Amino acid sequence: MFPTLPVLSTLPPLAPQPFKRAALGLFHGKLIQYGNNVPHSKKKTRRNWLPNVQSKTLNSELMERSVKVKVTTRALRTIHKHGGLDQYLLSTSPSLLGDEGMRLRILVREKFDAKNALEAHQAQRAAEKAAKAEEAKKGDRVKSHTQRVVKERGQRRESESRIVQGIFGAST
Repeated sequence: MFPTLPVLSTLPPLAPQPFKRAALGLFHGKLIQYGNNVPHSKKKTRRNWLPNVQSKTLNSELMERSVKVKVTTRALRTIHKHGGLDQYLLSTSPSLLGDEGMRLRILVREKFDAKNALEAHQAQRAAEKAAKAEEAKKGDRVKSHTQRVVKERGQRRESESRIVQGIFGAST
């Protein structure tokens, strides 16, 4: 029997799985095909065609690890088209993913959200740091301006006192 995944037990069923084997991998909607073999004698014999399933190890950039999964060749082509396992899982319709795909999608989404939260936090810290630096720079400008004004006033007083001493002479 196939165990219920604890992560998916709280979610409502999105689409019923056509056969149990599809729940264990990424089948991208591929089903068992049914039909007949018809020879020259016109005696039909029932048969079925199974999806072309391969066992592959795919790299997940967001989870920073490899994932071994059973995948159909159709799903492999779609993964390649989307640019990787993470993009495939995030952009594919849940009805095409199945149970294993949804489990992987939840894991990737959690990592994606954590990464975005970390980047947002770092961006906020950088903005705060830049604002502090701008404030300090502004404070330095005000401080240097007041120092320059005080220095100019001192020089002006000194030159005025020299002029006064030059006109009236040195007072003792």
